[in-house]
Amino acid sequence: MSAEDTAAAQCSRAGCRAEAQWRIDWRNPRIHTADRVKTWVACDEHADYLREFLAARSFPVSVAPLAASSAETPR
Repeated sequence: MSAEDTAAAQCSRAGCRAEAQWRIDWRNPRIHTADRVKTWVACDEHADYLREFLAARSFPVSVAPLAASSAETPR
């Protein structure tokens, strides 16, 4: 994600139009290889909800501040 993309990022939670503050990297190990990681972004209100949604399905998940994602990608 470029700096321009992070400035305009909108929360991935359905119906939410808030500005995203968090990057949520995850994958479904049943269908994705280890090198395939998907990314959602979340506002402060929905970051925990989205992380818990993925963790409840036993998906590997990591959460990091969205601004830091342009400098490094947490795993």
